[in-house]
Amino acid sequence: MIAAQDIERIFANQLARIRDDKLRRQVVETWLLGCKEGGWTSVEELRKMPFTLLTDTKGVGFIVHTIAVTEGALALVKAQADNYGRMPYEVNLDRLIAGGLLHDVGKLVETEPDGRGGYQISLSGRCTRHPVSGSMLAARAGLPMEIINIIACHAREGEGRPQVLETIFIHQADFATFDPLAMMNKGQIIR
Repeated sequence: MIAAQDIERIFANQLARIRDDKLRRQVVETWLLGCKEGGWTSVEELRKMPFTLLTDTKGVGFIVHTIAVTEGALALVKAQADNYGRMPYEVNLDRLIAGGLLHDVGKLVETEPDGRGGYQISLSGRCTRHPVSGSMLAARAGLPMEIINIIACHAREGEGRPQVLETIFIHQADFATFDPLAMMNKGQIIR
């Protein structure tokens, strides 16, 4: 069984930067709910899970992807803060980090082992994509609507929808990890 300490260890560097203790606990609780609902019982299982089934991930797993998106969004904010004379908007870093750690949490119920060493879309995943199921998990953990907006709107479900500012950074960091692999696998990268 995956425990709170497991999630806290996996995301120690990111969780340590969330100043709000309650928010930090709710992030961990959301992960625990997703693991329980999705039937994930070990950290090793989580580390082996690919971050998407839409393209060959070249070995990039779900956990590593989650960290890369979170850190990528933080780097985008830092690049702007370091180079703009003055930030034209205020980014809530607690919200950004929590959203990064939770943007794909719905994949815990969307994806399942296929019994042959690979992975497939679960019944839950066929019924609702991960932005929807992740939002439901976050709501059950009591997370604020702004975090639910990040989860719900970080992918195509958010196109044309009002978004909290942090959703934009998570969306960009997420697609910066997905698009190069998808385009490379389709032969669309110009070399």
